Amino acid sequence: MNDKFSILARKRDAMVLFRPLIKDEAFCALMDLLSISPNDIGQWLMVYSDVAAGLYNCGETDLSRHILKITLECETAFTKLLASGQEPSKVMQECLMNELTFIQEVSQLSSMEMLDRACYTGYAPMWTVSETDIPGSYSERLLFSSKTGFGKWSQSNMFIYRDKEIIPVKNPDPQRLNQLFGYERQRQAVIDNTIALLKGKPAQNVLLYGDAGTGKSSTVKAIVNEFYSAGLRLIEITKEQLRDIPRIVDEISSTQLKFILFIDDLTFTAGEDGFGALKATLEGSVSYKGEKMVIYATSNRRHLIKENFSDREGDDIHRNDTMQETLSLSARFGLRVNFSRPDKKDFLSIVRSLAQANNIEIPTDELELQAEQFAISSGSGRSPRTAKQFINNIINKK
Repeated sequence: MNDKFSILARKRDAMVLFRPLIKDEAFCALMDLLSISPNDIGQWLMVYSDVAAGLYNCGETDLSRHILKITLECETAFTKLLASGQEPSKVMQECLMNELTFIQEVSQLSSMEMLDRACYTGYAPMWTVSETDIPGSYSERLLFSSKTGFGKWSQSNMFIYRDKEIIPVKNPDPQRLNQLFGYERQRQAVIDNTIALLKGKPAQNVLLYGDAGTGKSSTVKAIVNEFYSAGLRLIEITKEQLRDIPRIVDEISSTQLKFILFIDDLTFTAGEDGFGALKATLEGSVSYKGEKMVIYATSNRRHLIKENFSDREGDDIHRNDTMQETLSLSARFGLRVNFSRPDKKDFLSIVRSLAQANNIEIPTDELELQAEQFAISSGSGRSPRTAKQFINNIINKK
């Protein structure tokens, strides 16, 4: 047979670059539906319904729109070559366009057309199709791949490392820079360093240290949100995962994006396993791509290591060696930024800024008095976190 569907089935069998699309539930079912005979109406209807189920499970009813989305996100051998700085051959370019044309064709297969093919008149779940230009949209995406990324890198701006795999965060922290007040000088230093990374200039690994609740982690996440469209992504790891940094570097090397490897609340005890791994990475190993990735770490301790009185025991040489080891790690961060607890003046300035941003109309004297009382009664003292908790408390009472 040489009908439309048998021709599409042969094109499907010849698909190479976009085979990863088969992982998508709706697309996989649609590909199966191309070669199932409608004479076996029970089997045919089951697979047809799988197409609808795959769409509905994604909160979608438009097949064309769904296929456009997964195609634009698909990471292929073609995009990996581009990310490595190589020019794909004309043979591969021709393959790409042929497959995009095929994907365009199947994206226009409406549920009515499929049901008409089977001459089925009973109830069936429906989907819609719409006008799309998948080859054109994909070509445009290639032009901006260094900003948008492909595959999972296009699905989020923040990732976690779990079970040897980098996983997109579905609901990342939405913190924005314009929602942070105080510490402008400290924050600008981190912003400038991040911009240098994005521009391909030498960028430093950064240690943000200081008192709890001063906005160290919020600064890093707000910067990622600010520069996501410029091609910045964040991967958060724990100190127990430090030895896997080479594995992470190998994986991100196939993209044109820039990365912050983020370690929150980093503190070691003397002799802890991950200490040496981080130290080696900061010194620069053969797999460490400094032009593509920097490490941003936060800590309440400037020197990152909890020091016990026993560490000070022994002769002068022993004490000196211990102190040098303690200082050596933090010294390997090229940029160290101190977020210390604000004094009363700075704390109240942050409170006033937050009140204004949230349209809270309370006389300044009364607002400041309540803020001071809240800081004392909460037991957490003055900090940006306390200021935000105070403002949220007022909002919740409205």
